Amino acid sequence: MTAPSTVPAPPTRGGRWIEHWDPEDETFWNETGEKVARRNLLFSVLSEHIGFSIWTVWSVLVLFMGPEYGLTPADKFFLVSMATLVGSLVRVPYTFAVALFGGRNWTIVSASMLLIPTVAAFIVMEPGTSYNTFLVCAMLAGVGGGNFASSMTNINAFFPLRKKGWALGLNAGGGNIGVPVAQLAGLAVIGASGGPRVLLGIYIPFIVIATVLCAVYMDNLSTMKNDTGAAKDAVKEGHTWIMSFLYIGTFGSFIGYSFAFGLVLQTQFGRTPLQAAYVTFIGPLLGSLIRPVGGWLADKYGGAKITLWNYVAMAAATAVIIVASMQKSLPLFTTAFIALFVLTGLGNGSTYKMIPGIFHAKALAKGLQGEEAAAYGRRLSGASMGLIGAVGALGGLGINLAFRQSFLSNGSGTGAFVVFLAFYAACFVVTWAVYLRRPASRIQASSATSEAKPQLNYAEV
Repeated sequence: MTAPSTVPAPPTRGGRWIEHWDPEDETFWNETGEKVARRNLLFSVLSEHIGFSIWTVWSVLVLFMGPEYGLTPADKFFLVSMATLVGSLVRVPYTFAVALFGGRNWTIVSASMLLIPTVAAFIVMEPGTSYNTFLVCAMLAGVGGGNFASSMTNINAFFPLRKKGWALGLNAGGGNIGVPVAQLAGLAVIGASGGPRVLLGIYIPFIVIATVLCAVYMDNLSTMKNDTGAAKDAVKEGHTWIMSFLYIGTFGSFIGYSFAFGLVLQTQFGRTPLQAAYVTFIGPLLGSLIRPVGGWLADKYGGAKITLWNYVAMAAATAVIIVASMQKSLPLFTTAFIALFVLTGLGNGSTYKMIPGIFHAKALAKGLQGEEAAAYGRRLSGASMGLIGAVGALGGLGINLAFRQSFLSNGSGTGAFVVFLAFYAACFVVTWAVYLRRPASRIQASSATSEAKPQLNYAEV
């Protein structure tokens, strides 16, 4: 007869609330925690995946909008820019919402809200509709971008530190795949000579199904409820803003390029909507799939190291794109652009792994140990993730506005890519200076045997 487990199953109250949650306790994790965490991760990915699809669906819709819609390339870049802007800004309240309402409860609300922009666009998507109406619909689609922030904040609390890189990478990567899936669906619709309403209509039942599944299978963690003070503390923390800057370089690039890639191919290289659609999904797909790999590499080698060298590779790919753009070489341009997408995904995984590691290191430097240090790290990293995600996504707005201005001024995107190259160089410098450089004073302090206070060391985050 097997002895009963000494670790209780997570007790719950009405509304699927879990009262006790200690993922750092290996016995608890192995016997009860992992199964619950994985289940919540699965349905979090589903909701976030559809959210990303709705957020970025305008990158596909603008390909459908031919001359009969009366829109210039600058008009189209501005439409997708506004979707990016709203998707970035709503990430801040979405982060707070997890603490106010619970992760499961807010996932249900945020998933159901995706019906608003989808149904609205379905109704108005036809020639003759005013540009301002399209603009409002594109802005409404931004609510899909907020799902990432609440999802990452919620899932961060479910997993132990040693598994956060993998879990957060899988959660975010599964969500990011919503971008190429929407683009593939658009390709199928275009290939079948369907209209944009067909694409929008496909998503409406999936939104309803995802909302119901999240309600049935997800859980709330009581440890996160009403902890709105964590967000205030995260705002005051300098590392929140440093990581926001770095995340602009990775996720800002990913989402900005996802919106812009098809338009660049159409505007600069004269591709038809179908020709552009055949290519545009490849970069976001590969960038999404490799995001968990970036998290896994960060778990193994340190997020700061992976992030640093990833920026070197991103700069190199961008330099190749600039050469290809100047030489009007479509094959080289497309190949380098897809490589850059892959690198943005890798960097997304490594930067997000850094966040819990940074705050755990700060907890140890404060003299905290064990579960106390882990709880401190979970609290601040969870709160900061939404803010970092919001600022990072604003990089996508910057990319689309930079493309818009570059095409207005020079008729190509070359000038924008020069700006992006300079920004990646700045990200490299910041990563090295803040998280990998070891000043002499720190080396001397860490080597002094009489020093009792733990020293901050971010090289392994």
